[in-house]
Amino acid sequence: MASALEMRGITKFFASSSVLASNNVDFSVQAGTVHALVGENGAGKTTLMNILYGLISPDSGDILIDGQTVKITHPDDAIRNKIGMVHQHFKLVPSFTIAENIMLGIEPSQMGFINRTQEADAVRKLSEEFGLPVDPTLRVQDLSVGMQQRVEILKSLQRDARILILDEPTAVLTPQEVRELYVIIRRLADEGRSVILITHKLIEVIEIADHLTVMRRGQVVGTDDVKNVTVKEIANLMVGREVILTVDRKPATPGQVVLKVEKLLVADNNGLPAITGVDLEVREGEILGLAGVSGNGQTELIEAIAGTRQIDSGHVYLFDTDITTSTVKTRRNKSMAHIPEDRMTTGLNLRTNIDENIVVTMYDHDEYHNGNLLRYGKIRDLARTLIQKFNIKSAQVGEGISTLSGGNLQKIVVARELEGNPKFIIANQPTRGVDVGSIEFIHQTLIDTRDAGTAVLLVSVELDEILALSDRVAVIYEGQIMGILEGDDLNKETLGLLMAGANIDDIVGATL
Repeated sequence: MASALEMRGITKFFASSSVLASNNVDFSVQAGTVHALVGENGAGKTTLMNILYGLISPDSGDILIDGQTVKITHPDDAIRNKIGMVHQHFKLVPSFTIAENIMLGIEPSQMGFINRTQEADAVRKLSEEFGLPVDPTLRVQDLSVGMQQRVEILKSLQRDARILILDEPTAVLTPQEVRELYVIIRRLADEGRSVILITHKLIEVIEIADHLTVMRRGQVVGTDDVKNVTVKEIANLMVGREVILTVDRKPATPGQVVLKVEKLLVADNNGLPAITGVDLEVREGEILGLAGVSGNGQTELIEAIAGTRQIDSGHVYLFDTDITTSTVKTRRNKSMAHIPEDRMTTGLNLRTNIDENIVVTMYDHDEYHNGNLLRYGKIRDLARTLIQKFNIKSAQVGEGISTLSGGNLQKIVVARELEGNPKFIIANQPTRGVDVGSIEFIHQTLIDTRDAGTAVLLVSVELDEILALSDRVAVIYEGQIMGILEGDDLNKETLGLLMAGANIDDIVGATL
């Protein structure tokens, strides 16, 4: 089969961070296939694809499209060569409509004015052609993450992309949206397009890809047909060692109630009820999982507990203290930590450096300030310690973080929130976009904190993660807790039924 793309001898050195991100890399993709590009955070995957898309200039190497050498120094060059890229963090204009985003730069016009009717009609036709229905008039800021991704894909297809790069496309999708995306990817490949899939989810590689390339430390360490490898073999090749894919945990020994939620009522951003009468308890020395299809109130519930969303009625207690109206700082001072689901806007400030991002929740501790002056030496020591402990690749003390991979950004958040031995941790999608080796480390760290007596509230759309880590699981559906499972009742089938709105008494009673 012909190669749609060849990258030969691609090398890129970032002098600012002394990182050789791409070391004489050869990479090729056949037409009409799905090619997975995998590796640890910082292995060089996104850098290689950013070079292909013209966002980064290589120091050396060649790019060939359909056997012809091309020069790509800007995304415009990539688009002219029919290359499209859907970034992990979308590049859409929130205040624009779907049609305006998809047609940006190629708008139909008459006498110098954009024809909005033709613009919307073109998007409708495109969406029908590829089986990706959208309403062209909706604004991007009002869309779910899955729908925003659909818009990004349509934007590339409108420009007739024959090579489509998808960077961590399922990191923020619900299971239903993931299955829909699989269908889209397979259809694009069957039509003769080439899809490059950057992912940390190795099950996805097995399920959807035809071929894979594994990178480690800026080099290609393996290329093969997916049918020839197992998930464990891929994981070991990525990390360069034996990876433990199962979590080793002993039974929990829960103690007193740390967090108590009573009859909570919380509204969404439109003022509509999102949480209606929720009761919940998390005890010391246990992990309580919160499972549910995305959009059923998890975000509003967690923000209410963390103090970033107003509570309309009900109460939240931390160690028997009513914190319903307490500030975020007060909650943190009472030993609450929060790993937020959105690291880019809530978890981090990308315009500053790693030191400030790590110390931002504890800068007022005596160890890190003296009167009105910060102890910068102590802060740098903390940053250096956490970079090493959490293996945050390419991160340098005192340097900015905007160029780090999504997984390494996540590790900064996790490292900061677990520092200081908090007594209650909200872990909201803690391994989203993180490589298999780091997942192993974060999972074990959460288990270790549980064993040390910490109460953990784990929120995840990954049922395997919920089942692997949780001692009990609360299932949320349309803003209500449908039931709490533990022991023999805790399995995927029962969880799935409750997530769809079934009554727990009917389910558990039917299985007795």
